[in-house]
Amino acid sequence: MSSLELFSLVAGLVGGLAMFLYGMNVMSGGLTKAAGGKLESVLAKVTEHPIIAYAFGVAVTAVVQSSSASTVMVVGLVNSGIMTLRQAVNVILGANLGTTFTAWLLSLNAISSDNFFINLLKPKSFTPFLAIIGIGLYMFSKSEKKKNVGTILLGFSVLMFGMSSMSDAVSPLKDVESFKQLLTTFSNPLVGFLVGIIFTMVIQSSAGTIGVLQALSLSVTVGYSIAIPVVVGAEVGTCITAILSSFGANKNGKRTALMHLYFNVIKATLFMIIFYSLHAVIHFDFMDKEIGMAGIAGIHTLINLVATPLMLPFSGILVSLALKTIPIDDKEKKEQEEQEGLRTLDPLFLSNPPFALEQARQTAVTMAKMTKEALDKAIDLITDYHKETAEEVEYLEQQVDRYEDELGTYLMKINSHHLAPDDSHTLSLLLHCITDYERISDHALNIAEKAKSMDENERSFSPKAQAEMDIYSTAVRDIVDTSITAFDNQDVKLAKTIEPLEETIDEIQKEVKRRHVRRLRKGKCTIEQGFDLSDIGTDFERIADHCSNIAVGIIEAHEDNYFAHGYIETLKAEKNDGFEQAVDFYERKYRLPSVKY
Repeated sequence: MSSLELFSLVAGLVGGLAMFLYGMNVMSGGLTKAAGGKLESVLAKVTEHPIIAYAFGVAVTAVVQSSSASTVMVVGLVNSGIMTLRQAVNVILGANLGTTFTAWLLSLNAISSDNFFINLLKPKSFTPFLAIIGIGLYMFSKSEKKKNVGTILLGFSVLMFGMSSMSDAVSPLKDVESFKQLLTTFSNPLVGFLVGIIFTMVIQSSAGTIGVLQALSLSVTVGYSIAIPVVVGAEVGTCITAILSSFGANKNGKRTALMHLYFNVIKATLFMIIFYSLHAVIHFDFMDKEIGMAGIAGIHTLINLVATPLMLPFSGILVSLALKTIPIDDKEKKEQEEQEGLRTLDPLFLSNPPFALEQARQTAVTMAKMTKEALDKAIDLITDYHKETAEEVEYLEQQVDRYEDELGTYLMKINSHHLAPDDSHTLSLLLHCITDYERISDHALNIAEKAKSMDENERSFSPKAQAEMDIYSTAVRDIVDTSITAFDNQDVKLAKTIEPLEETIDEIQKEVKRRHVRRLRKGKCTIEQGFDLSDIGTDFERIADHCSNIAVGIIEAHEDNYFAHGYIETLKAEKNDGFEQAVDFYERKYRLPSVKY
């Protein structure tokens, strides 16, 4: 072989491999983006049962076309505390089986027939058309979903073109004796195993290693004795991606990566020992036969189809090994307590902005519920003051402040990535709403402090004033509850019921003040009681205003128009029947007791 031919061969092989890996990365990224964070969300929710976790590990990996991608996903979920180690280990076992789907997809290249319709199943026949459709969708479509589909089609086409390029590049090697001798050395189990590990670690893709092996089998003779140790080695080498991704993770993230490594090392070691021990005794006839693309895919699947279900009942062993390698110390326990609730805002998720945004949204809902808890406790203090409850309100307010800071920072990091229009609206809504919920917690603390002052000075409201404040506080609890439910479910219809209730609360505040003045003139209450009532009433009214802001934010995000004051002015100016009926309903529901002076 001349130096020019050798250069062309190497260039074709390297270029083909580059396109293959790039296509796989693009396709995997497109599939993950198209899922919009749903894969991880579902994965985090359904992993309580080992079999379901295993099945989802298989399914998710088959969808994203990469066990490395799904394992990195799991590392992030464990790192953030969404998933436990015992849940993660079963997903990892499933991922090892799911990744075999890629090899079967690539094996379609081996189809050979004179029948036109059967030949159409060969990727080389239809990928050019997929590429045309993909580039059309990517370049000319305005829909983010269609662009994602275009990216997937382009990735698949580039992947298959890379496979074809590798196969064409190595085709001349079938007549080169020195290359045949080199391949023969791979039939040594230890050499083939190490080649599989090292090559996979370099390209960080077991599917890439198996793809190269399949491409070789299309052009040169690759026997079972060569393919088996390389495939098994690739299973160990693929762990490098999860190991590298865990460097920035916490200890649980590192333990997850170690479980992936331990499983594949145990699986590969046991397979090599058992299989080659049997081969030494039985002498398998098929070892000297040509394997072909489908055979390579079959070996890859068989290894995982046997190993992963067998390991499922003993998955706890992998967890124990990981915990023994990286033990839990007192510092970690303390950190876990401090980070509780905010662990979902994991930097690892920022590589998948839609999922990171969903985690931020769920954390914001937790923050909102914390605000509601603080308010409920603060209102209860007005009539039944306890120091411990007041301290709980103060603690919750501090937690809400912390949530706002962490969420604000995390959302700005997400905002630095390219987001679909719907995701941009959600991000803007979250930034607006977390500020309003933080302000509500401030008012809850104000109420608690006023209740403390009343208790220390032995002041309380008159029976009539207290009856009015009970109705007032119930309306405020209602509007906060409604705002949280609408925020959590992005319920625009429910959000539109908040403004009528806010207007009703404004009227309650005015009426409460008028009644207090009458009682004051008649000497039925004191000026100090009036200050208490006025301060708490003002906090109630402002809480309702913040709930109104949240409702308007939900509505405007849905309608892609952030002009809150314009919306409220239009709504009140039009005085439509629905709005007036809602106001009338709330006025009757929260009517203050009739009084005689």
